[in-house]
Amino acid sequence: MPLIRRTAVLACIAALGSFASATGALAQSAASWPTKSLRIVVPYPPGGSSDIIARSISQAMSEALKQPVIVENKPGANGNLGADFVAKADPDGYTLLLCDVGALAISPSVYTKLSFDPSKDLRGVTMLAYSPHLLVVHPSVPVSNLKELVAYSKKNDLNFAVTATGSAPHVAGVALERAAGARWQYIPYKGGVTAIQDTVAGQTQVLMNGMLATLPQVQNGKLKVLGVSKATRMPLIGAVPTLAEQGVAGFESGTWQGVLVPRGTPDAVVQKLNQALITAIRSPEIRSRLAGQGAEVVTMTPAEQDQFFTKERERWASVVKAANIKLD
Repeated sequence: MPLIRRTAVLACIAALGSFASATGALAQSAASWPTKSLRIVVPYPPGGSSDIIARSISQAMSEALKQPVIVENKPGANGNLGADFVAKADPDGYTLLLCDVGALAISPSVYTKLSFDPSKDLRGVTMLAYSPHLLVVHPSVPVSNLKELVAYSKKNDLNFAVTATGSAPHVAGVALERAAGARWQYIPYKGGVTAIQDTVAGQTQVLMNGMLATLPQVQNGKLKVLGVSKATRMPLIGAVPTLAEQGVAGFESGTWQGVLVPRGTPDAVVQKLNQALITAIRSPEIRSRLAGQGAEVVTMTPAEQDQFFTKERERWASVVKAANIKLD
């Protein structure tokens, strides 16, 4: 065999051997995973829906995986700073993103300069829970339903608190304003907690936010609920009509908490995470606790979550375009 051809063949054999060795090591690593603590990154401030769920499941996940599970808040840029951090983390299954998947799907339409591509840089693990948006007002606003709010908004100045510009509650508020013919001024915040606090204080008068984080303020009388953004009424607040019932046909929005990991995370690791997360969120104690706060447990396969993400991205892109919501 000529020397050049022989050298090329030997090089190919060596490359194949290296590939097989790397593949074998990856498979072995996935089989023994996890061997150290895991980190759940919540890209919002403490106290919001994602944070509540992350802290609810962390202990159960730790018990299922037999490793510590740490919750870390990395807020900023409507959740994009934390999401970017996870997107660029090692794809080894030890760094997870728990966030509002719907809000993450909206980001590519809102931000002209996004430092990562959620569809390409992240992959779904499972959805965890759905919390419909509640439309609430400060008790001083003299209305008791959506129709009265719309009429009042045309004669009075109203400030509408949004958890962040381009967030799911913001885009849902824009969609509702257009569909119902309301008028209000949007006031952006850096998270749901501060948006709720200022509405309770009367600095802002209208708010749409996830039921999980907002219902306690309704229950203690500090906020007045006008409608729930869901196809059917919520049993926990069965007397509260849906927005669809109040004239906005088909209107539905909410906070979808789910878990994602960096693209490239081995399938075997993703499946283990999926099983551990579903076991944790479906435990009777956690399911009951979340139901008592207005959140429904909703789980999916990784493929189903990726499909959901794609549909949400397409669904809200037209709303963002029509409202001309753009951020650098």
